[in-house]
Amino acid sequence: MNNIKVALCAAAALVCTAANAGPVTLTFEGVGDQVSVNNFYNGGTDGAGNSGANYGIGFSPNSLGIIDSSAGGGGNTGNDPSGKTVLFYLSGGAATMNVAADFDTGFSFYYAAGQAGSVTVYDGLNGTGNILATLTLATTSNVYFDWSAIGVDFDGIAHSVDFGGAANFIAFDNITLGAAIPGSGSVPEPASWALMLGGFGLVGGAMRSRRSTVRFA
Repeated sequence: MNNIKVALCAAAALVCTAANAGPVTLTFEGVGDQVSVNNFYNGGTDGAGNSGANYGIGFSPNSLGIIDSSAGGGGNTGNDPSGKTVLFYLSGGAATMNVAADFDTGFSFYYAAGQAGSVTVYDGLNGTGNILATLTLATTSNVYFDWSAIGVDFDGIAHSVDFGGAANFIAFDNITLGAAIPGSGSVPEPASWALMLGGFGLVGGAMRSRRSTVRFA
């Protein structure tokens, strides 16, 4: 029996080591529509009871997933880098990601913004401590269908990230810890019907007015 316990502990340690051996990319696929991400990536669930891989990464309660309207969700989004679900928020000045186990070397992601935003990497949890890196995010064209890739190398050990901007006007996807280049393939070119939605939020009236006429490729 003791030998079995030792073997199980060794296997668990190997899994944890493998999970942290290289860059980790969060795609948010599987997170519910307009529900808190919460502990979806932290061995728990999102606000709808869905669970993902356990990377030891948690999100503040205002950090929400949103699904494209073409997939039955409430998002004014398209051409998402990883599928149909992205990260956004409807309240507060930023969505916060906590990484208790820490990460280093680099950080990157895709974003789409109707209004400018910023992302800040901290060496403490909950957006505290020393600032290791700050990225200023300009608005993107064909909002929210064109996605810009951005990343940064930094020195030090990071424990949290604030994804900031105007609530309901900025979205994030393929968040990659440990690399300055997002861990996904190329983003599809925007289709010819992509609209300029800079005056509209990620969720709201624009989506309702387009639901019956616009179809995603």
